[in-house]
Parts: sequence; C-alpha cells; structure tokens
Amino acid sequence: MTGQTQNLYHNKAGQWLCYIALFVVLALVPVFGAEPFQLNVYSRYAVYAMLAVSVSMVWGFGGILSLGQGIPYGLAAYCMGATMQMQYQTPDDPIPSFMLTNELTELPAVWEPFWSTSIGLILALGVPTLIMTIFGILMFQARLAGAFVAIMTLAILNAFYSMAQDLQPFTAGFNGISPPNPFTAFGVTIDPYSEMLYWINLGLLALVTLVSKYVLQSKFGTIVQATRDDAERVRFLGYSVSYFQVVVFVFAGLIATLAGIVWVMTVQYVSPTAFETPFSIYMVIWAAVGGRHSLFGAIVAAIVLNYLQTELADISEIWQKAWLLLLGGIFIAVVLLLPRGLAGLFEYLLGFIKIGRRQAAPGRIAAN
Repeated sequence: MTGQTQNLYHNKAGQWLCYIALFVVLALVPVFGAEPFQLNVYSRYAVYAMLAVSVSMVWGFGGILSLGQGIPYGLAAYCMGATMQMQYQTPDDPIPSFMLTNELTELPAVWEPFWSTSIGLILALGVPTLIMTIFGILMFQARLAGAFVAIMTLAILNAFYSMAQDLQPFTAGFNGISPPNPFTAFGVTIDPYSEMLYWINLGLLALVTLVSKYVLQSKFGTIVQATRDDAERVRFLGYSVSYFQVVVFVFAGLIATLAGIVWVMTVQYVSPTAFETPFSIYMVIWAAVGGRHSLFGAIVAAIVLNYLQTELADISEIWQKAWLLLLGGIFIAVVLLLPRGLAGLFEYLLGFIKIGRRQAAPGRIAAN
C-alpha cells in the first residue's frame, strides 16, 4: 500500500480563499489614503490584470496562443471612446473637432448610434464579441493550431491597427480620440481619479477572474483543458473540438473587451496604440511570467511588472528607456528557469507543507 502527500497548491478550497484574500487586499487600497493620481494608476493595473487573465484563459487553459487579444480590447475601446465623445457633443455642435479638422461637414453614419449611451455600451460589448466569434469559427473550423493561430491573430491585429491609423476622419488617426468629459451613465458621472472607478475596475477584475475559475472547474473547463493537452483524443471521444476552442476564444475576448471599455473610462483616451503588436505581446509576457496555467499568477505578474515599470520610470529616464530590455530579460529568465512561471515556483514551495496523506488502493499506484 502506498501513500501520497497532497500539495496545498491543488487544494480547491485553498485556491478560492487565496483569490478572495487577494481581492480583499486590493479593495483596501483606497482605505490607506491613496492619492487620486495613484488611484488612477492602480485602476490601470486592474485593467492590465484583466488582460493577463484573458491571455491565461485562451493560452494557458485553452492552448491557443493568441497574439491578438488587442483586437477585442481595441474595438471596445474605440466604441467606448465614441460613446464618451458623443456625450460631450450637442445637437447644435454634433461633429467632434477632429472630424472638422479632417473637413467632414456631417457626422458619419457609423457614429450616429453613439448618441445613445446605452446603444454605445451594447456596441462596445457586441462588436468585439461578434468579430472574435467570426474569426474563431473561421480559424478553428479549419483546424488551425499552434503557430498558425498566432500568425493569423497577429495579422488581423495589424489590419485593425492600419485601419485605425488610416481612417483618420473617423478615428482621429494617430492622435486618437480624447473625450473631454468623464463617462456618465444613469445620471452618475464616474470621475477617473475617484475611488468609485477603482472599485469598478477591481470589481470587474474580480468578476471575470472568479467566473473564469468557476468555468475551469466545471465539465466544460475540463474538456477545454483536455483539448489543450490532446485535441485528437478529445475528438475521438465524440466532442467537437472546434466548438470548445471557439467558446474559450470568444470568452477570453469578452474579458479583453471589458478591459477595453473600462480603460477608456480610466484614461479618457483611445488611439491606434490599442492595436499595437507590442502591447498584445506584453499581455502574453504577463501571463507567462505569472504562470499561464494560473489566473492568480497572471494577475499578480501583471500588477507587479507594471508597478515595477512605473517605479523605475519615476527613478530615472534611463530606466524607462531600458524597461523593454529588462522585461525581455525577465521573460527569458522565466522561460529558462521557471517554465511554469511564478505559480510553478509557488507550487514547488507549497510542496514542502504536508497537509495530509491519502491512501491508495491496494495494488494500485497513487495518482500524481
């Protein structure tokens, strides 16, 4: 008869407690008297963490290396930017200044729906989700996988970047859209430097993380992870692999969509940089450093790395310019030394804590 020691890292109740503890700690940040500017910066960290969760879902658990998470993020950001811009315009002054600069004499038809805040929010959620669904079906019905998906998503991302850059009369081009006023909904104005916005961003981060965690522990999540490990075996068992791939691809895109919406509320600005390739690669790095098989690790890595970047930029301009080299070094070190990221290191350390022994059945080898 053999026994096996359970690693605390795999204790489901302990995992949920860690997530709850993390969000409680983050919720207490305003209590310690953070300045308005700091709160705005911390709100941005919450958005970055949402993007890291998005990548962790699609890549870490879905096995789909998407380099285009900036697609839903950028589309949602532009829809939200248009919504906030039209909140500022009036029937007597219906055309944004950047359109007048580009010699437009009428508000483009594509901008008309954004007069309504409700419709604008629906479009901000619906347009990216629809686009990701279409692309997901086209890619996974054709059984694209691995590097082919990465190349395809990267190509689509660059196409949207070029469109945002070139359609200057409609998108303000490289200058971007800068809504003058904070976002207002249901009679409430959300100050980007307020505790309210911080809690909205943190609340959305907590919501998407806990829902993702719940989904991953369901039968659907089990099949998704099985598809990641051996798609052919899952297909032979009678499941539609493309269906599960499309769903997890769209679900991760929806998380990035929510991030894009609250990002514009936070910074009151959107430009083609939302579609830039480096930014989508940053998301992958955050997830990889934290551990792409861990939502918790992805969140922690996104917050810590962006906090480190902010602090180094404050110290010296030299550090700011050298940040990309430093980030690249961190990524290479993690790939070589910690292939499972910080979460893997955490799992290893928790392995020294004995929380009980499970007896295997006679004549059988205990599961690892």
